[in-house]
Order: sequence, then C-alpha cells, then structure tokens
Amino acid sequence: MVAQGVLGFQYESDCSSAGLTSLAGLPLYLDLIHASGLGAAIHQHVRVAGARGWLDSQMVLAVILLNLGGDDCVEDIERLEADTGFTAILGAIEKDVLSVLSRAERRSLKARWRRPRERTVPSPSSLSGWLERFHDPAAPKAVVGSAFIPAVTAALQGLWRANQALVAFMQPRGPSASATLDMDATLIETHKRDALPCDKGFKAYRR
Repeated sequence: MVAQGVLGFQYESDCSSAGLTSLAGLPLYLDLIHASGLGAAIHQHVRVAGARGWLDSQMVLAVILLNLGGDDCVEDIERLEADTGFTAILGAIEKDVLSVLSRAERRSLKARWRRPRERTVPSPSSLSGWLERFHDPAAPKAVVGSAFIPAVTAALQGLWRANQALVAFMQPRGPSASATLDMDATLIETHKRDALPCDKGFKAYRR
C-alpha cells in the first residue's frame, strides 16, 4: 500500500494476473451514454445490424470505446476483448446498457445467436462487416486523381440523428456557438506507380 498523497486515492499492490484493467476510465463514458440518452437514440435511429448477431447499440458502443481507448483500426478491438478486467465490468453492466430494449427485444436476445455467445465485444470481422453496411454499393467509384463526397445513406442519417441527441444533451450544459470537426488523415507512404504525390511531397495514400 502506498501512503496517502494529496488527492483522495491510494495505490494498492496486486500480484494477480487476471481481473485487472488499464481501461478503468472507460466505464465513466458508459454513464454518460446512458444519462445523455445516446443509447436510446442509437436504438431508435440506427437500423443496420439486422436480426442476427450483435445489436447496433453494441456495435456503436464498441466503436466509441475503440476511439476513447486511443485505438485506430477495427483489429484493435481485440485489445478490449483481451482486457479481462474491462470485459468483466462491461459484462456486469451490459443489462443496464441495453435497458433501452423493449421487453420483447430482451427476450429475443438469445435467438440472435446460433451458438452461445463467447465474446464481450464484437470481433474485428463482425465490426468490419457492420461498418460496410453504411456504404452504398451503388455509389460511383472513385476516379484516380479526383475526389468526391458520396451521398449520405439512410444508415448514416441514423447515426446523424443519434449524434444530434448527444449534442442536444450537451449544449444546454455547455453552450457553444461553433463546433470544430477534427478529421485528421493518416498519410501512408508508398512507391506504387498509381499513387499520387501528397501535400508533403511524397507518393502516399490517405487513410
């Protein structure tokens, strides 16, 4: 046990290898999601997952947790799944997170799975497949040397409406006349002939 410092917490030594987490701050955001009504808005407006497997609420939550945890690709979801302490917390409060479901929807949860569910969060392949459903396969293909903004799909409009619910909750508590969207792109250097120079002067793809 480390002696008490200025702030009101203590560090305690624990030699066990299970039940610990480096993501203890994430459950606070689950409180925010529940209190803000974001979970209910996701359930109401996002309709992509279908009748089998993970719910849209679980998928959106996984993406939120990935971003809050500092990850940048769907494969990093395995870091959450491997954190036994965090998955124990998430499993314990999942019923509260899914409290927005109707009684009939809660009764049908087991029927969504052909086999008993083994994971606490979606797998990378499940998450990737869900994200692909927001894309319109009929949208025009990108042309080399040009860029365009595709039309917003109905699935994306559902995410917009869910985000509006969060903004409506936050704005009265911290009014702001403007908002900044941070959309940094990652430059991946390449030597392929079909790649074009980026604004840094070398051939690259943007991700």
